[in-house]
Amino acid sequence: MLEILKAILFGIVEGITEWLPISSTGHMILLNELLPLGVSDEFYSMFEVVIQLGAIMAVVVLFWQKIWPFQWKDRTQPVIKKDIFIMWFQIVAACIPAAVVGLLFDDVLEKYLYNYVVVALSLIVFGVAFIVVENRNRGVRPVVTSLRQMTYKTAFIIGLFQLIAAVFPGTSRSGATIVGALMIGVSRTVAAEFTFFLAIPVMLGASLLKLVKYGFAFTGQEVWILLTGMLVAFVVSLFVLKFLMDYIKKHDFKVFGYYRIALGALVLLFFLIFR
Repeated sequence: MLEILKAILFGIVEGITEWLPISSTGHMILLNELLPLGVSDEFYSMFEVVIQLGAIMAVVVLFWQKIWPFQWKDRTQPVIKKDIFIMWFQIVAACIPAAVVGLLFDDVLEKYLYNYVVVALSLIVFGVAFIVVENRNRGVRPVVTSLRQMTYKTAFIIGLFQLIAAVFPGTSRSGATIVGALMIGVSRTVAAEFTFFLAIPVMLGASLLKLVKYGFAFTGQEVWILLTGMLVAFVVSLFVLKFLMDYIKKHDFKVFGYYRIALGALVLLFFLIFR
């Protein structure tokens, strides 16, 4: 029962931090240090990735009309949304850099870069980046103000920023892609939505890779821990996504930059003291 309660807490943290550009990895590392799950290292390595599937399903539910190209004009006349198809092709283009690096170097990156120093420094560096980019963009009109204005070039550049997050844990996938999008003139709303949609194939692919490596050899307790974490992450994500989309209509991302810097410093301090 205690491990299920821990899984609920992990799900809450995942549901909040996956979408806010503050690094779910950084928070998961801290949480697992303070309140570790009573599972094997192999299971936890898989759990911290696959739990994100719950968060991804919240995007599918909330944005279904914007991501599903087959719709109905009325009950008898189907409509194919070509702009949604184009958006998905752009998402595929954006996924290529991270997918290639992930498939080829996943084990190497996890071995050498998944540590508290890299996570903390990534938190701080991209926290500074948020503040600098938002200050630079103050008063500047965005070039891309709707998903229909996205180009393959813009999508691919955003994908390169996602690659940074894939290589350096703590960068935050959403944080990296949003910073990249803002830098090339994409509005906050479009940057956030494209980041959410980009997460769907990325997280599905990463989760499948982890499940295959783990081998689906679950105990009964592990199944309940994983399902509980995913369900809680899904429910919490529903609220967080709605909050974030309302928030960025009136505010910039600088507050998340300051938070990242503070969290990065906390991670460094925590491990310097207790390790």
